[in-house]
Amino acid sequence: MKGQLQEAFTELYGKQAADTFFCPGRVNLIGEHIDYNGGLVMPCAITFGTYLLVTPNNDNVFRFKSLNFDEHAEVPLQSSYQKNGETWYNYPIGVIDHFQKNGKQLQGLDMLFYGDIPIGSGLSSSASIEVVTAFALNQLFNAGYSRLELVKLSQAVENKFIGVSCGIMDQFAVAFGEENKALKLDCNSLDYEAVDSNLGDYVLAIINTNKPRKLAESKYNERVQECQTALKALQQQLDITYLCDIDTETFNKCKNLIEDETVLKRAQHVVEENDRVKLAAEALNDNDLAEFGRLMYASHDSLRDLYEVSGKELDTVVEYAKTNPDVAGARMTGAGFGGCAIALVKGSAFEQFSKEVIAYYTNKIGYAPAVYSSLIGNGVGRLNEAVKS
Repeated sequence: MKGQLQEAFTELYGKQAADTFFCPGRVNLIGEHIDYNGGLVMPCAITFGTYLLVTPNNDNVFRFKSLNFDEHAEVPLQSSYQKNGETWYNYPIGVIDHFQKNGKQLQGLDMLFYGDIPIGSGLSSSASIEVVTAFALNQLFNAGYSRLELVKLSQAVENKFIGVSCGIMDQFAVAFGEENKALKLDCNSLDYEAVDSNLGDYVLAIINTNKPRKLAESKYNERVQECQTALKALQQQLDITYLCDIDTETFNKCKNLIEDETVLKRAQHVVEENDRVKLAAEALNDNDLAEFGRLMYASHDSLRDLYEVSGKELDTVVEYAKTNPDVAGARMTGAGFGGCAIALVKGSAFEQFSKEVIAYYTNKIGYAPAVYSSLIGNGVGRLNEAVKS
């Protein structure tokens, strides 16, 4: 792959790239819709991501080209930038804008991006582009940012420059990911633990439903509001800041405070899902993939029945997975209403799993999903270098 990209860079720019960087995408293994409720998430970096080949130039311009998109740009070095429509290069320009506003000394660059993350799949292609750009600029110009500062800067680009109100999980996971480890992350304190996640004979199957996630944003805001309503009701008796400040046992003692049945279901999912993340970390530490798989299924059932953010497409994937003895567990991942499901599948059975889930899904839904196999990979880095910096 690196050789092919180098050839493409030479063809486009008439010279070789001086450096190649890579940043993965991510999936959330378990812990869904609890990051805004003060809980724990467990994402991991995947082996798909964004490559960035770069060479400095003496023209004081940034040139952006991609092998995934036709749009390209040539932008002069200036003190600040503004978002330009909906083009892909807003992400790297937003990163440059933040470096400039923070007084970092940059010079012109010829840049070539290539990503093998399916666009719009919910695997964090945008965070991958932001973080690979920020990491590359930090390395090339000795800007002095720590890895955590690059994560926060990239999230600020998404929030302020792009205008999307995302949390910090995506940028954190693609920056701090480690091979064969999941990250048990507290989204408030940003404390995290790298949990051993040796999949052994299994691979991570990523099943893209290919359904556009049109409902996700409006329903997301609705769920946030419902959780706030539940929290206020519980605060009549409990001194808590977030729903995830309590465990399932405490919740069951106090749930009578929540009068609305729908709001009660939302809160039940949040509290129980947070407990599931803790149990999942224990299962992975014990190398108990059967228990981890059971928790994945329980998570999906809760997201379907209590939080109601799944949908027939995601449910169909998980429904099929439950019939296959080579699958340890499966669940929707991400905001829901489309996007991706994940499954733990025996590596030797992956091809058969892929054929069967495509056939089952197509028969029920009317069009095919896309199925990918991934391992748990490293976070952002220079290629051929260790992830730690």
